[in-house]
Amino acid sequence: MTTPDGPAQVLRLRGPVLLDDERVAAEAWVVGGRITFERPHASAGLPVAIDGWVVPGLVDVHCHIGLGPNGPVDRQAARAQALADRDSGVLLVRDAGSPADTAWVGGEDDLPRLVRAGRHLARPKRYLRHYGRELASPTDLPGAVAEEAARGDGWVKVVADWIDRGLGDEGDLTPLWPADVLAEAIGAAHAAGARVTAHTFSGEALDALLDAGVDCLEHATGADAAQIARIAAAGIPVTPTLMQVAQFEAIAAQADGRYPRFAARMRRMHARRHQHVRDLHDAGVQLLVGTDAGGTIGHGRIADEAAELAAAGVPDREVLAAASWRTREWLGFPGLGEGDPADLVVLPSDPREDVRALAAPSAVVLRGVRVR
Repeated sequence: MTTPDGPAQVLRLRGPVLLDDERVAAEAWVVGGRITFERPHASAGLPVAIDGWVVPGLVDVHCHIGLGPNGPVDRQAARAQALADRDSGVLLVRDAGSPADTAWVGGEDDLPRLVRAGRHLARPKRYLRHYGRELASPTDLPGAVAEEAARGDGWVKVVADWIDRGLGDEGDLTPLWPADVLAEAIGAAHAAGARVTAHTFSGEALDALLDAGVDCLEHATGADAAQIARIAAAGIPVTPTLMQVAQFEAIAAQADGRYPRFAARMRRMHARRHQHVRDLHDAGVQLLVGTDAGGTIGHGRIADEAAELAAAGVPDREVLAAASWRTREWLGFPGLGEGDPADLVVLPSDPREDVRALAAPSAVVLRGVRVR
């Protein structure tokens, strides 16, 4: 990979370099696209110095590259989304469902590393139009999960609940899948070596997901105290997507009059969104940082989501770890160990003390090349 000015340079990172929760290095170098903590030989070239607080590349675990407000977007638009994420410091994205085939992103050296989950799996008229793969029968789910597992990068996305408009003015969030079918589907993913993450707003869908061995939960806004305890005991991470939940009041306003039960529920979840995140954190649930970019939320907003988590009462140090090294490790990607690929962000101040530092990266280095 080269910069616009030619081959990648040798970089000197004049730290501190935050390696993980405990380890801090005074400085590091980037040589040949990789991190080293040994001063390189002069033959490597004259290093370019970058000053600031260095952290492993940020992670957005709920991001939809290739998705726009009306469904799939073309390659040019998807590339612009990925670049916005990259320039915010997000160098690793776990796709949380996309109707577009974004396998090509993996071949673009200047775009973030992407872990794909394939298409959202849903039912007809039980999810947003043009977003998901709609299955005619609930019993089609296990086969569809196996197919998406084969197409993706070790993850599958299942829509576990959505408003059921077929109930008339009693319409409310209800599960999409019978418990036995859900268990068979998650078992099929695990047999294929894939993990399953599930969209869920309600509490009604959660117990079946937990019984089935789901690997991750998106939103989980309806979890009650007993379910939170189960989530914590099982070690299942939750992505709160607080920027998305902040839109629940507007969603409720659109449903007023026609779906009063649904509107009231969405308002309750909106009103207690910060308390809910504190409850998850206090119970010991692993929280992940995901913007839900794509659709109605713009890309490149990882700092805003991190700030929301901090505003909810999650300590800044915990938010930083969740946005960087801890989640990189959970996804199976290296941080900044000796010889690791140089994916990193340089910040003007200590993000452990104030995570708002993520909003103004001084430099972004991807695959050993300074891209911002």
